Amino acid sequence: MSLQNCLPLIVFVVVATVTPGSATTLAVASGANFGYRRSLPYMMGIAVGLGSMAAAAATGLGGIMQANPDLQSALKLIGSLYLVWLATRIARSASPHAASAPRNPIGFAGGVWMLWHNPKGWAMTLAAAASFAVIVHGPGRLAALLGISFAVAAMTSLSIWCMAGLALARLLRSERQWRCLNGVLAALLVASIVAMWLP
Repeated sequence: MSLQNCLPLIVFVVVATVTPGSATTLAVASGANFGYRRSLPYMMGIAVGLGSMAAAAATGLGGIMQANPDLQSALKLIGSLYLVWLATRIARSASPHAASAPRNPIGFAGGVWMLWHNPKGWAMTLAAAASFAVIVHGPGRLAALLGISFAVAAMTSLSIWCMAGLALARLLRSERQWRCLNGVLAALLVASIVAMWLP
């Protein structure tokens, strides 16, 4: 497999993972409120979730999910409720130094869980599986290629977004500024939920 064959896949995966959405918004919020090191389990959960989702899409599980509208709707509803709960948690957050601030960031399992309930993630990984099946022979190799590509790209892009949150946190001086940042991040997370329901 040549670099020329892989280049379109690399571009697709990078663009798909770096663009703003619920996972990147939560990475910014986690970086701002907990720092990079404490956000690593969440980011690793997202990366493993997306990588395993891409591998599942390549082996055919994604097609089963796409063919079942009731299952899609249930996933969308569960994922939306979880994200609304997270948005509420972020919106209510004060400065990470305040006594009322949440003590723990989203963990590894929360990251995986969030990804596997995201219908847009399924659509994105199914599109990749359909588009790039010709560059390798067999579903096993495609699953490995897509799984690793999406996991590495997700970890890289989430690290960038998390560091952006950390940089923002260094600029904030007052409790009011923290509440504004957390309110904006919560609103962006809700906007990503609305986008999930659009056709």
